[in-house]
Amino acid sequence: MLKELLMPEIVELIKAKNWRTLKDMLIDWPEPDIADLLETLDYSEMAIVFRLLHKELAADVFSELEADRQLELIEQLNNDQLKSIIAELSPDDRTELFEDVPGKITQQLLQLLSPNDRNETLQLLGFPEDSVGRMMTPDYVSIQSNWTIDRALFHIRRNGRDAETINIVYITDDKGTLIDDIPLRRLILGDPQASVETIMDRNFVAINAHEDQERAARMIQHYNVTALPVIDQDGILLGIVTVDDIIDVIEEEVTEDVHKGASVLPLELSYEATSIWDLYRRRITWLSLLALAGFLSSSVISAFEHTLSAILALAFFIPVLIDSGGNTGSQSAMLIIRALAVGELTAKKWFVVMRKELAIGLMLGVTLGLVMFLWGNFWHGGREIGLVVGTAMVAIIFFANLMGGLLPLVLIKLKLDPAVVSSPLITTVIDATGLIIYFSIARAILTL
Repeated sequence: MLKELLMPEIVELIKAKNWRTLKDMLIDWPEPDIADLLETLDYSEMAIVFRLLHKELAADVFSELEADRQLELIEQLNNDQLKSIIAELSPDDRTELFEDVPGKITQQLLQLLSPNDRNETLQLLGFPEDSVGRMMTPDYVSIQSNWTIDRALFHIRRNGRDAETINIVYITDDKGTLIDDIPLRRLILGDPQASVETIMDRNFVAINAHEDQERAARMIQHYNVTALPVIDQDGILLGIVTVDDIIDVIEEEVTEDVHKGASVLPLELSYEATSIWDLYRRRITWLSLLALAGFLSSSVISAFEHTLSAILALAFFIPVLIDSGGNTGSQSAMLIIRALAVGELTAKKWFVVMRKELAIGLMLGVTLGLVMFLWGNFWHGGREIGLVVGTAMVAIIFFANLMGGLLPLVLIKLKLDPAVVSSPLITTVIDATGLIIYFSIARAILTL
């Protein structure tokens, strides 16, 4: 709200090159609002305004920018400015930056880091893409169980300033193995002379660094925690994943699923930052495949040309039958894909899905079939045509619903992404099979 109110004044300050006043004004702005402001400026103005920020604020704003804007700033800032910004970035934000920029620039940026920061970044980059290790931060507070509570609190005061969070304190043994996590509140309320071990319950959850980021998101949601410890195969505490990182992951995954659901290869950058050629390339692949699949429908109609020519009334009902089948299959597929994504379903529960979708498909089919029977009977064609389109609607809806429900589970078994069962793909398949069902029923009932 503040940003919208002050934007005209900001624009005037930039035009007047009144940098001192602008610098004083931006000091009190939240980092996301400053990032939004920079996104609206051209590249030369963006670089000037960015240089007005002090280094801590600049690093926070830099991490909020889109990847293309980050890259543009990197090209315009000198090495000293870059070094200051990158050194202030949190390890997970720094790793995300290095993932998005070209390899040559990554080498340049790594050379600007201190030896410790460089080793830390290289270690994070060594984990598989989309793994928890890529997003974790090693900035956490850990204590040992044999310390007194007083010593533990002293350690937190001395080392917790740069930690990502101190709401949760992690307890390790002398080898670095995670043995518990406790809320800071429990430490503060404990007897200062008592051992940390006396307030431990050894009840904690952790995630392996090689696990997928989506699993971390589900665990944080399931256990209702703000941070999740990350361990290796030996139980050594490597870092933590915080809820703000998880929000970014959820947004990326939902966006990716939406793109796939529309048969678009997921974008790596924002829509605005993606070039026209890249948008074309990511859409044309699936559109070409779906267009080829569409020839199946034409072939089916051609094969049943005699049936259509004998009773032209059958043609009037093709659009509503096929559209209803495609919509039904898409609904069913999207429900199952979402349930799989949030962990409500697994491929092992295929029988539960089949049983439900059989019942639902029959109920939907009978309801819509009755409507089609009445429509065909009283609107066009008479009782026999009504019987054909009504029966065909029941069969098409039943088949489409079952297919939409089970196909995602089949793809999971084949280790394929179920999100590819998109609405256009389901619709294309139902177009061909629905026509075969429709004309086969027409031949049987009308004895053509």
